[in-house]
Amino acid sequence: MDNTEKKSWKRFILPSFIALLAIGGSIYGVKSWMYSRSHETTDNAQLEGNINPIIPKVSGYIAELKVEDNQHVKKGDTLFTIDDRELRNKVALAEAALVNAEANLEVMHSNVSSADANKDIYAANVDAANAAIKSADVRIWKANQDYERYSQLLNENATTQHQFDVAKAEKDAADAQLILLQKQFVTAVKQTQASGKQTTSTEKQISVARSVIEQRKADLAFAQLQLSYTVVTAPHDGVVSKKSLQLGQFVNAGQMLFSIVSDDALWVVANFKETQLGEMKAGQLVEIEVDAMEGHVFKGIITSFSRATGAKFSLLPPDNATGNFVKVVQRIPVKIEFTEKSLLQTQLSAGMSVKVAVSLDKTAAPAHIQTAGLNNGADDVATD
Repeated sequence: MDNTEKKSWKRFILPSFIALLAIGGSIYGVKSWMYSRSHETTDNAQLEGNINPIIPKVSGYIAELKVEDNQHVKKGDTLFTIDDRELRNKVALAEAALVNAEANLEVMHSNVSSADANKDIYAANVDAANAAIKSADVRIWKANQDYERYSQLLNENATTQHQFDVAKAEKDAADAQLILLQKQFVTAVKQTQASGKQTTSTEKQISVARSVIEQRKADLAFAQLQLSYTVVTAPHDGVVSKKSLQLGQFVNAGQMLFSIVSDDALWVVANFKETQLGEMKAGQLVEIEVDAMEGHVFKGIITSFSRATGAKFSLLPPDNATGNFVKVVQRIPVKIEFTEKSLLQTQLSAGMSVKVAVSLDKTAAPAHIQTAGLNNGADDVATD
């Protein structure tokens, strides 16, 4: 009797278990089918963040190193310094050159003042020579009158030869004096003209001296700027990564030394198949699962779409016009941003693998999200 009851019980349990499995599988299949109709999913996605390279702007030897690999830094913290003795000398030379240029300008101003004073003196000499010529003209007139008078008196034997010779000598001296004064007048005029030209030339030299001062100021500003580049600071808050720098090492301007991973919020780049984008649009809500945090779901939103497939950004993009054509489903990078802040996000790192599920909401996206998707998608989205 007992064996019969056990057999009947077994015959009851097995069909029931199979029926429960069938019902559970059906429910799971229906739910999965309904979920797939209202969501688009992909595990071809990863976290992205701002990674800034640290590149010196001047060459030199590392004089001081203040950070280690994986160290957290604040914006403005000094990362390292470059030996600045040579650049300090260049600043000193630029400062001396500026002082010399300013002193030269002062000399030019003094030369202009001196030239103006000489010009006034020469102008006074011209006036004096002109007055002397007029006086000489009067003397010549009188001497000529005396000469004519004594000449007639000599012919009439009314005067002596001595008095006639004195009148003739006075006439000759007056003529010679006039010639001398005329030459002095011409010389004074030429000196005045030369002084004017010298003043004009000196004024032009002042303009040149002023331009030299501006050039020296620019040289000094450039030398000071180069000197400021010897102190390299953090551009933002973040973590030092991949440091390959040692104390005393010589670095070149433009050489990448290490990177700083920014503390700014991360975002997700999900590469959806082109066949999945039919009903996707900016503003739709997204569920984000990070492989490193299994079981936790982050909330996000689609902000933009790339205007090119990931393959177009590859080193050798495909060209279907050459060779044998094989159709391959392309993937489009989609940028997804987190909509909630949580402490768990501080544990996320750029490059982590994630899985995303987009809710195919039929409602329109906010206007600012639509604008971001249309205008900034290609710039904001990174690709594989």
